[in-house]
Amino acid sequence: MARQISPEQQEMVKYAGMALLVVVALWLVVGYAAAFISSFLGFLYPAYASVKAIESDRKDDDTQWLTYWVVYSAFSLFEFFTDLFLSWFPFYYLAKMLFLGWCMAPIASNGSSFLYSRFIRPFVLKHQKKIDESLDQVGGIAASTLNEVMQGFGQAKDLAEQQASEFAAEQVKKSMQSSSADSSSHVD
Repeated sequence: MARQISPEQQEMVKYAGMALLVVVALWLVVGYAAAFISSFLGFLYPAYASVKAIESDRKDDDTQWLTYWVVYSAFSLFEFFTDLFLSWFPFYYLAKMLFLGWCMAPIASNGSSFLYSRFIRPFVLKHQKKIDESLDQVGGIAASTLNEVMQGFGQAKDLAEQQASEFAAEQVKKSMQSSSADSSSHVD
C-alpha cells in the first residue's frame, strides 16, 4: 500500500528541491568542475529517459529523445569550437545548464523541438544530397584504408612466421651440431 505524503512533507520536499537547485546554480557559477557537472547533468537524465523510451511501446517518446540527442550533438560540436572563449563568461555553465534543461523539458514545444524544426531540419534537408555523397566518399576511403591495413597485417604475419620458422630451424641445427660434437668427444 502506498504511503500518503502529508502537506508538510510535500512542502519540505519542495523547499529541499529549491535549495538543491540554488546550490547547483551557485556551483555552476563559481564552483570547481562546473564544465563536468553541466555536461553530466545534460547527459544523465536524457540517457535514462532514452533507455526508458527505447523500452516503451510508444513512438513519440523515441522521437522526443532522438531529437534531443541531435540537438545535443549539434550543441556539443558548436561548444567544442567556442568553449575556449565562452567558458570565461561567469554565468556560462549556468546558462548551458538552463539551455539543456529547456531542451530536455517534458513539454511539446521544448528547446529540442524548437531548434530541430527551425534550424537543424531545414539545414540537413537542404544539404542532404551533399552530405550523403561525402559520407559515401569517406566510407569508400575508410574501406580502402582498412583493406590496405589488413593486407599489411597479413604480410607482417607471413614475414613473422617465416622469420620464426627460420630461427627455429637454425636453433635445431645448432642443437644438433652441439649434441653431435658432445657425442664425438665422449667416444674418445
